[in-house]
Amino acid sequence: MLIAVDAGGVEPAPHQIVGGVIKAAHEYGVDIALVGSKSLLHVLAGRSLKKLGISIIEASQVIAPHESPMKAVRSKPDSSIVVGVNLVRDGVASAFISAGNTGAVVCAALLNLGKIPGVERPALASIINLIPSAPVLLMDAGANIDCRPSHLVQFSRLGSIYVREVLGISSPRVGLLSNGAEETKGTQLVQKTYKLLKKTDLNFIGSIEGHDILKKAADVIITDGFTGNIVLKTIEGISDSWLFSLRQAGAVFAKAYRLPSRALHRDMGIESWAKRLDYREYGGVCLLGVNGNIIKAHGRSQAHAIKNAIGTAKRMVEQDVLQKMKEGVSEQANGSA
Repeated sequence: MLIAVDAGGVEPAPHQIVGGVIKAAHEYGVDIALVGSKSLLHVLAGRSLKKLGISIIEASQVIAPHESPMKAVRSKPDSSIVVGVNLVRDGVASAFISAGNTGAVVCAALLNLGKIPGVERPALASIINLIPSAPVLLMDAGANIDCRPSHLVQFSRLGSIYVREVLGISSPRVGLLSNGAEETKGTQLVQKTYKLLKKTDLNFIGSIEGHDILKKAADVIITDGFTGNIVLKTIEGISDSWLFSLRQAGAVFAKAYRLPSRALHRDMGIESWAKRLDYREYGGVCLLGVNGNIIKAHGRSQAHAIKNAIGTAKRMVEQDVLQKMKEGVSEQANGSA
């Protein structure tokens, strides 16, 4: 297994990428290829290259966050994103991870890997892990702004396969995000999708509302990419505020009782809460529906998040999630034929 990691040097800083790769090589024992400037990465990775099975693959160009995704992918064939995706296409790498331009990652994957036969649109699947031992998968988290009902049904099937294989839930409950639980609530997209989902063999439980997301009402939450991205970033914003408040409270108690701050955080359960609220713990979102294992790490990812993203990629490869998605989509197509 070789996992390729975008180290193009835009965001986050290259030393954070390299730090996460070194941690992952130690913890997971997988071979990792850093994709970016050889001269810079040789300096940053140093002695870890040969000792930990880390290699460097040259990519002379970088796609910046503000660039138009399609234009950048076509005009920069030697960018770290395009080179990394092509490593998966050519069978050199089992998976590719990037914290760079989300649109460029999606465009490069679509153009160079293609879609799983039978899939109309790939989608970003994000794990929300605020409840202990009860993670929820949200999709689409931002790949598709405008969707049709058939797209959301396919997101439901892809998400169900992912949750079953990666999270070990045998019959994932699928909930359709809406502004009410009734079948007649929601936009035209939601109402039409509801009717289609009722006809599938998925464990569809109906529509759920925003407050149900954190109640573990469903294992897979389905929506369009516009709504899903807003939901995800709202949760991240609340999490950042909670983390800050929790740590401030811990510092006050530590000072008042003259106790070591770290020990007090542990005793009060703050560290446990912090892990559940911290986006770095799940590392990144998976692009499901393309013909390859692609993970989009958070744009603010530090070393810990990169390490966890590599862990997610390793699990996807080991459990052959891509092949199981191909089989699941093919069964759906044959069943509806």
